[in-house]
Amino acid sequence: MKYRIFIVEDDETIANLLKKYLSSWGYDVFLAEDFSNILQEFAGKAPQLVLLDLKLPFYNGFHWCEEIRKVSQVPVIFISSAADNMNMVMAMSRGADDFIAKPFDMDVLVAKIQAILRRTYSFGNPGNVLEHKGAVLNLSRATLTWNGEETELTRNELRILELLFSQAGKPVSRDAIMTKLWESDSFVDDNTLTVNITRLRKKLEAAGLVDFIITRKGLGYMV
Repeated sequence: MKYRIFIVEDDETIANLLKKYLSSWGYDVFLAEDFSNILQEFAGKAPQLVLLDLKLPFYNGFHWCEEIRKVSQVPVIFISSAADNMNMVMAMSRGADDFIAKPFDMDVLVAKIQAILRRTYSFGNPGNVLEHKGAVLNLSRATLTWNGEETELTRNELRILELLFSQAGKPVSRDAIMTKLWESDSFVDDNTLTVNITRLRKKLEAAGLVDFIITRKGLGYMV
């Protein structure tokens, strides 16, 4: 598979050099654009690894590492010139997988990235996250996060939201949703689907997501 790497670095020169070099190794590389909302960009890009600078506008790398860890276990590598022992310890305590001091050798960085990706994903597919309007659906944890609050989902709820998120902005037919649930070995007829949607809506409303799932008459449901 072609791994996606999300680079959170506010120095444009360094960020572009990293993107060019890592792209030459066959990675899909995305640069952070809105440093006030890194989590939403992370969710939208669904990367398999994050390169995270420590000193950033608005909030530092420690903050964003903690926010990412609330919704995902993807590897996070800090890259920073502030590579003293205290910062390294703080990065690891917030969930980082490695800390590389600037300036660094590009080949060493690639070797570390390859090793971490191999360790993380050699026994299965990466646990992706999906994002829509600020709500983050974590497929591996079966949770939905909104405004920093995590809501646990049942298997059926997760499958319904996974399908709606993947088709965000488009109506998904009831037949398509029932087919998705049928794949999970849970028999779902038309009435059961209505009950599932109603319960899911109530759970979303309790989490603060009112009218998140919209009914399109004659077409199905959409987010």
